[in-house]
Formats: sequence, C-alpha cells, structure tokens
Amino acid sequence: MAGNFSILDWGLVGLYLIILFLVGLYYASKKNLTTRDYFLGSNTMTPWVVAISVIATTQSAATFLGGPDQGYRGDYTYLAATMASVIAAIFVAKVLIPRFYALNATTVYEYLGDRYGQDAVKAAGAMYIIGRFFASGARLYLAAIAVSMILFSTINAGNIMMSSFIMVMIGFIVTFLGGIRSIIWTDLLQFCIYIFSAVAILYFLMTTIPLNTQEIFNALKSTPEGVNKLLLFNFDIDFRAPYSMISIFTGLTLLFIASFGLDQDISQRLLTCKEDNEGGKALIISTIMAIPIIWLFITIGQMLYVFYERPDLMGNQLDMKAAAFEGEQVTIFMYYILTELPTGLKGVVTVGVIAAAISTINSGLNSMASVLVQDFYRPWKLKKETKPETHFVQAGQVGMGIVGMILFAMSVLCYYWQQYSGLPLIDFALSLMVFAYSGLIGVYFTAIFTDRGSTRSVISALLVGFLCTLIQQKYFVEMLSLPDFLGSIAFTWQLCIGSFVSFLVCVVGKKRSNS
Repeated sequence: MAGNFSILDWGLVGLYLIILFLVGLYYASKKNLTTRDYFLGSNTMTPWVVAISVIATTQSAATFLGGPDQGYRGDYTYLAATMASVIAAIFVAKVLIPRFYALNATTVYEYLGDRYGQDAVKAAGAMYIIGRFFASGARLYLAAIAVSMILFSTINAGNIMMSSFIMVMIGFIVTFLGGIRSIIWTDLLQFCIYIFSAVAILYFLMTTIPLNTQEIFNALKSTPEGVNKLLLFNFDIDFRAPYSMISIFTGLTLLFIASFGLDQDISQRLLTCKEDNEGGKALIISTIMAIPIIWLFITIGQMLYVFYERPDLMGNQLDMKAAAFEGEQVTIFMYYILTELPTGLKGVVTVGVIAAAISTINSGLNSMASVLVQDFYRPWKLKKETKPETHFVQAGQVGMGIVGMILFAMSVLCYYWQQYSGLPLIDFALSLMVFAYSGLIGVYFTAIFTDRGSTRSVISALLVGFLCTLIQQKYFVEMLSLPDFLGSIAFTWQLCIGSFVSFLVCVVGKKRSNS
C-alpha cells in the first residue's frame, strides 16, 4: 500500500514526525528538576488543554480504528455508552479528584497509603501496571494494524511486530525528552490532526456514495440482513450485549469510573491542574466533547458499509472495488484510506492515524513509569540512601524504556488474542481493561464508602478481581469445563461480577486496620 503514496504524502508524514521531535526537544529544554515537573508538569496545566489531552488519550487509536469497525459491523449503540461516561466523569470529579488533590498525590494509588499502608499502595500500583500493559498493549496493537497496512498492505504477526516497534520508538522519544508537558501539548496537536482527518474522510465518503442523505438513512435503517444499523438505544435484557441500556448504567459506568479515576493513564492528566475543581472540570468537558467525536467515527463505518457491502446502491462501477477487498474486517478502514483517498489527503489522514497511535503510546509510557518510580522505586531507594530529585527523573526515563519493551511484546500477544476472540476492536480494547479494574473498583469502593478493609484484604481483593475476570475468558471457560454462558457474557458484566466479588473480599478486612 505504501506504493500508493506520493512524495507529497510522505512529505506530510515526515513533517509531522519532525514537529513531534521538536516539541519534545522544546520541553526537554524546560528543565525537569523534580518528578513533579516530569510527571505532573508542576501542576501548571490549564483545564482546556488537559481536557483535550484526556480526549486524545481515551479516544486515540481505539476510536480512530475501532469506531469505523464498530459502525461497519454494527449500529450506534456504542454512542449511547457516552451516557455512562458522563455519569462516571461527574462521580470522579466530585468524589475522587478532591481526595487525590487533598493528598497532593502524584499517583492516585497514594490515596490508599494512609488507610491501608504502603503495601496496599504497591499492590494497587502493581495491579494498575498489569492492567495497563493489557490495555495499552491492545491499543498499540490497533495502531500497529494501521501502520502495518501502510507499510506492508497486510497484517500478520511479523508485520505487527515491526509496526509496533516503530510506534513504541517514536512514542518513547517524544515522552523521554519532555515528560508529561510534551505529551499534553502533542496530544493537542494530534487531536486537531485526527479530527480533521476524520471529517475529511466522512466528507469524501459522502460525496462518493451516489445517494442523498435520506436514501442513505433508509439503506442503513433496513439492511438486506434485516438489521437496523441506526439503532441507538438497545433495551433488550441480553447479557451478551455490552451496549444495552442495562449494561450502560451498570458495567459501563463502573468501567468509566475506573478509567477516569483509578487508572493513572487518565488521572495523571487530571492531577496536572492547579486545583481539584480544574481537574474535575477538564474531565467533564472532555467527556462531553467526546460524544460528537464518537458519532463521527461510527458514521464513517456506516458509510463504509454502504460503500463496500451495498453494491446494489453504489452502482455497477463500484462492484469490482467492493469485490477486491480480501483482507480482514479490522483492516477495512485502512484499506479505504490507502486505495480510495486522493494524493495529499491520503498523507494527511495517515498522519491522523499515526497521531492517534502516538497519543495512545506516550501516555501509557509516562503514566506507568510514574507509578513504577513514585510508588515502588522511590520508597525503596530512600530507605537505603538519600538521592536528589534528578535521580528519580532519570529513573522514570529508564522506566519508560522497560515499559516500552513490555508493551511491544503485549501488542504481539494481542494480535493472537483478538483473532481468537473475534471481538470488534473497541470491544476487545475495553474488555482488557476489566482485568485490573475489577479489583481496583472493589478496593476503592471499600475505602470510600465503608470504614473496613486492611492491607491483607486489599491485596486479596485485587488478586481475586483479576482471577475472577480471567476465568470468565472463553479459553479458560473451555479449559476448565465451566458453564458455557460464562464465556459469552459481555465484558461489562464480567466487570460487574469481578468488582462485586472483589468488594466482598475487601470488606472482610478489619475496620481501619493497617496490618
């Protein structure tokens, strides 16, 4: 597919990479003397910039590729899930963020320190890191799909490995140089690029499809398969449907609470503001702004369905184009970009894909490094000897290198995992978050809403939440000969079950014990 690129297309890609590198150099010149400088930008970031950074991180490659995949395969019920994100954002802004700011925390896991001791902090941080390896590895895999299509025209294990490595190296360089400030400001740049790219693609699709808006609407409302692809609210009681209304107000709301407030990847950005109300405002703004963005990418997928799956509507001149696609469903969006878009626009959109990918990677590198240094390495090192702050900044940079290598390996694993599961890209990315979130929700709900729990019960709850999610995976259900329904329930219900069991385990601990 790269053979379809003109000099102009490659020039645009090269210019973008140069700009990224220069931004990293600029913020590298702003001396990061302390870990608060490097990981929290000295708490000087403005809410609107943080809001954009949160959107860029939460949407990123998962939405850029997963949204069209969702629209192409399904309907608009994922858009209805934004109700859960708004509810969760309000909860996090009013309940969690003020608690974190009151402690002057660098990571959200420090909240458990006063209540349950440093071992609980380390356990929560470790669970976050494990879960983030899963989730960020999945997002890196999504990004690698796009890069693999650009460079190699297909996706296989070898191509995914090479593409993942390229993305990790670019993300590492930008993050290594400037810390969280360079991440947040490059997120702003990347957000603008990939939104412009999405609007351009949708416009080009709409002008290519030889139907008016009403005809497109009718074609999607009633497909030859008897499916209404415009369905927004699903009121069915179906435990296999992750975006039914009952699932939205239960499991999805819990998932977004964990994502916004208990996952250092997002909460780290919210802690870069001067005050807690600014961090909360940034979060709420970001969730509201995300609604039209999600609609945009799902709608692109809907138009791709008409373009490739309805040759009867497209006209005979497009029959051969539709038949020419021989790849997997997950590559349909990139296939369209690389074969149908004109020179120049193809380069701009490719930059948008890379921008979404980089936004995914650099946030994970920095947030996981912050937990490794602040919650693990710093307490251990300071017990042995006194070290200057610059030592811990350097430790964070080394930590990002270690994290990058593990993410690279995880993205390759996700290639096989997603192929085995057959899940749409967004569902797959979200489902991997459940592993860590089940235990974290159980522990934090115990700490916030009860006066019970102990170091031992916190650690037990985190492990039980992870294992509870693990045994609900299709592979383990089959291997352990468990009831079939366990392997088919949606990830939202897996989260409900895991969180509830984790909560029960955590409250067993003695009242306000630090043992």
